Amino acid sequence: MATGIVSIGCKLMGLEPLAVALFAINIAAYVILWVLSGLRVWRYRSRVLADLTDHQRGLGFLTMVAATGVLGAEVILIAHDFAIAVVLLAFAAALWLALTYTIFTALTIKREKPTLAQGISGTWLLAVVATQSIAVLTALLAAHWGQPLRLHANFIALSMWLWGGMLYIWIISLIFYRYTFFRFEPDDLAPPYWINMGAMAISVLAGSLLIENSAIGADAPFLHSLRPFLEGFTVFYWATGTWWIPIIAILAVWRYGYRRLPLQYDPQYWGAVFPFGMYAVATYRMAEALKLEFLDPIPQVFLGLALAAWLATFFGLLRRLVSGFRPARGATGL
Repeated sequence: MATGIVSIGCKLMGLEPLAVALFAINIAAYVILWVLSGLRVWRYRSRVLADLTDHQRGLGFLTMVAATGVLGAEVILIAHDFAIAVVLLAFAAALWLALTYTIFTALTIKREKPTLAQGISGTWLLAVVATQSIAVLTALLAAHWGQPLRLHANFIALSMWLWGGMLYIWIISLIFYRYTFFRFEPDDLAPPYWINMGAMAISVLAGSLLIENSAIGADAPFLHSLRPFLEGFTVFYWATGTWWIPIIAILAVWRYGYRRLPLQYDPQYWGAVFPFGMYAVATYRMAEALKLEFLDPIPQVFLGLALAAWLATFFGLLRRLVSGFRPARGATGL
């Protein structure tokens, strides 16, 4: 997710060699992570099942959907391969159906449940990100398909966009309530809380693509008639996502500066890279779709932040891997 959206941002803003390099890294990472996930299911099936039905960890599995959708968008924008993108869309949709209904059904019917303060986190918004990633990829493909497939695809993209927006309203209400009415400790502010903004950013991206697809009324008449609604809600999502940036930044200063929580590598930090990259890409596409040229500096600034965050997290990962391969002090080996 993180590497893919930063790659797309580089492509849109003219950094072609960097976009291609990140695309190659992303393909390798995607394959490796699927292999590791398959091995984990094979060797620790009961633990995977327990995680899948856990309030804190279950929604994290939806990164599989979002990562597949983002990779599909990369394949279109960088490799220009629509056949592979269709395969990735079908795979993402199958994962979305299986995981969404399995996880939410399990969380609903399980007998032992945590309190709201213990169970809710920014990870829940991955349900929104996964849904909107399908809307984005479908909208991108629809722009290159003929009728009647274009009409059908645009309707599916619109439906997923609307559902993702409704899901955000439900989940963010619980998160905001948890923020303001329960005791808040530094450990509670895990990096996935940046998805509060990232989930809105990907909603902006999907809305912007739908606005662009509505430009030709004959190809998608229902989109053309809904254009004022699409424009209004896309700006609404952008404004909401923008509001989150200062408050999460202030809380991050409180976490690491005032409360002195150590800043060290954690895989969850990739969940903070993604929102920066997505905000840059979403703002870029919204400015294009709505002719808001005065917003043009914002995507460049946030792409720079996303690249800096990606590099810091990537080097943290490399350092963790290298330290993991070092023999323990005093150990001997052949």
